[in-house]
Amino acid sequence: MEIQEYLKYRVDLLNESKDEDGFINESNFINNIIPSMLDAKLIDTEDFTETYYSTEIDGTPIKINGYIINDSGERLQLFILNEESISLDSKNLEISLKEYYDGIFKKGTNFTNKAIKGHLNEIQDIGAINALINQISSSLGADQFDVVEIFLISATATVENRGQVPQPKRLDFKDENIKIKFTKNRESIEKEILVIKKLIDLNFLYSILISQGNRLPLKIDFEEQFNYKIEAIKAADEVNFESYLCVLPATILSKLYLKHSSRLLEKNVRSFLQFRGVNLGMRRTLTKDPEKFIAFNNGLTITASDKEIEEVGGKYFLKSLSDFQIVNGGQTTASIYFSQKDGIDVSKVKVMAKINVAKDVSEEDLNDLISSISEFSNSQSKVTTVDLRSRNPQLNKIKALSESIITPSGRKWFFEKSKGEFNTKLRIAGQSGKNRIEKEYPKEYRFTKEQLGKYYSSWGDEPYKVKKGGEAIFRKFLEEISSEENEKKLNIDRNFYELLISRIILFKSLEEIHGVRNNAIGQLRSAVVPYTMSILFSKTQGDKKNPNTFDLARLWSKEGLEDDMKVYLKDLMILVNELIKKYAKSDDLGEYSKKKEMWDDIYNSYEIKDFLNSENSSKIFNKYSISKKDLEKKLKANSKNKEVNFKHISDTINIFCNTDLFYKKINSILWNQISDNDKIRLSKLSASIKQFEDLSEELIRFENNFIQKIRSNHPEVFDQLEIENDNLLKNTLYYIIKKYNSCIETNQDVVSFFEKIGFLAKSKGIKYESIFGEIGKKLKSGESPSVKQIYYASYYVDTIKNI
Repeated sequence: MEIQEYLKYRVDLLNESKDEDGFINESNFINNIIPSMLDAKLIDTEDFTETYYSTEIDGTPIKINGYIINDSGERLQLFILNEESISLDSKNLEISLKEYYDGIFKKGTNFTNKAIKGHLNEIQDIGAINALINQISSSLGADQFDVVEIFLISATATVENRGQVPQPKRLDFKDENIKIKFTKNRESIEKEILVIKKLIDLNFLYSILISQGNRLPLKIDFEEQFNYKIEAIKAADEVNFESYLCVLPATILSKLYLKHSSRLLEKNVRSFLQFRGVNLGMRRTLTKDPEKFIAFNNGLTITASDKEIEEVGGKYFLKSLSDFQIVNGGQTTASIYFSQKDGIDVSKVKVMAKINVAKDVSEEDLNDLISSISEFSNSQSKVTTVDLRSRNPQLNKIKALSESIITPSGRKWFFEKSKGEFNTKLRIAGQSGKNRIEKEYPKEYRFTKEQLGKYYSSWGDEPYKVKKGGEAIFRKFLEEISSEENEKKLNIDRNFYELLISRIILFKSLEEIHGVRNNAIGQLRSAVVPYTMSILFSKTQGDKKNPNTFDLARLWSKEGLEDDMKVYLKDLMILVNELIKKYAKSDDLGEYSKKKEMWDDIYNSYEIKDFLNSENSSKIFNKYSISKKDLEKKLKANSKNKEVNFKHISDTINIFCNTDLFYKKINSILWNQISDNDKIRLSKLSASIKQFEDLSEELIRFENNFIQKIRSNHPEVFDQLEIENDNLLKNTLYYIIKKYNSCIETNQDVVSFFEKIGFLAKSKGIKYESIFGEIGKKLKSGESPSVKQIYYASYYVDTIKNI
């Protein structure tokens, strides 16, 4: 039953949101939900300003947990958490009445109304919310904000109680408008602020999880929203897509941007470049020659996965488009919107548009189509082609390294390359398996592809970009590691991975040292941590005059910071926290720390110079530095080793752990609901497991996609399996990877090392002892062992208690 899956996922979300004392607080829960909203493109960044405020004024309930101001500044996004829904003993988790949510939304709209009208300006000593209230109620804020978007986060399932079993239900909430007056350039101006309400419930969160982070499809109904049907010419009708040519009024594009902002734009969206370059030219045309805009502008390219169309008198009219995305012309759309916002009349402006509607294509094929259209049709300004999806080749390499490299203490880091990968792993493991996996990969040893950009880029001199977070920093990271134009093109190998993990260790350690809530240095952790890392970088690796650099590799070998370094960095963070407050030219410290000016003022301040030139700093840098030349030699020596990629064999063994009965039983349960092809492949999987045969890439890919389909369509199947995992082969592979990594770390000969294990096995009378010599030779040549070799090696590993 789908609703039960939602509630099971709720338990996982609550567990992930517990603090070190085992308590679930509102801030942790929101932080846990924000990445899903980022995946769905509802927000531009995961960095929200926490401003918990809940009160009653003259009998009016008010609540706000935090906010984000979007990149282009016209949209204020407020977050409210339904605190009742995260109570562990909460009973009413299935909500069918819209009025239940309306009551909570009212707290957010009450805040918005009162703040805009200046009724909250007398409130004092309530933290970062003061800056927001002052901004909203000012003329500048009234001019800046066109949209207030309220997100109600609720760990409840929204249901419809028709029939015997409750069914998932989607609720939409009516937009509101607030009329305001303000003064700009001594003129009195009237405008309306659009208030949009969106429910982020378990239905929404689960759908993002099982879609593996794909965006939430956007449907644009031109007839319903604008009382307008687009007259179009059918230009092509191919196997997988249809193309239409049409003319769009600029007023409709402006309204679309107001309502949906960057959600209109495809995943590889370029940031809006204000009115420089091409945008300045567009603005000039919009102002002086609006009728000529259609001739001067390249127009839009739009993709959709479906359309509603009608034919009248031989003419086509597009009424609606599903999964609407502007893949070329995002800057044109934004330029029109911001020009109109500044008082330019766009009523005479029209824009050419080419609309490509996909037919009978998968999500992956649709993404390929979008990427190709974007790459070949963008000509207004340079676009770097980089695949932001989980199948990106660089991300695949990092995933392979995470499966192949073990820390000195014998731990693996889990890189969640696809959204929901770890959660699906837990879901199919059952309770006993779930506990084992969580113990094997605790929260502090996991990271997502989105976090990669933040962790990696913090070791640099642009902490203000890290503070912005979101897709922009992830794109920056991918461009840096994959750009062919990068003169110092990075080789994604063991060296890269170990230094990447070192950066993650440093970032997470700084977060821990900074603390949260009552034990925190301050309320600016998301700025203080990257700023502190950037100061360390700029003083060492980033300083061309400094012959030494910070020894990140030491963090890998120690797997953490040493005590004197922790004390030093805490002092530096305390200073950075104070300097942000001192040098910020805005009351909104979180937002201002996203500006380059903030970084420049802090790094060039006399306080930082005095701190870095102190006797204590000299001691720390002497102890934790390595010469850049020595580091280069060390990395060069390490890179000579033939790297073994254990990813394929790890994927194979993970499937073997499920046992052949697992796939036989799935085949049996779903016999009437799956294709003959799927039945054949499941049977082949079972047979391969029973006979210890290596699996092809194709079969592994099938298994992964098939399990994902079950998660989406038949999750109850997992509860019917009740099959104990067989982890012997997994333990054996782990033993082999661990010993191989030990050889690499200590520069030992791999063949000799594994032959010694064989001699030890022989002395104990273990069968197949010679297999270790064969495995050693394969590893020496850069190959991973086969399933049968791991099976034979398991006879020895089974006798070892402590791997």
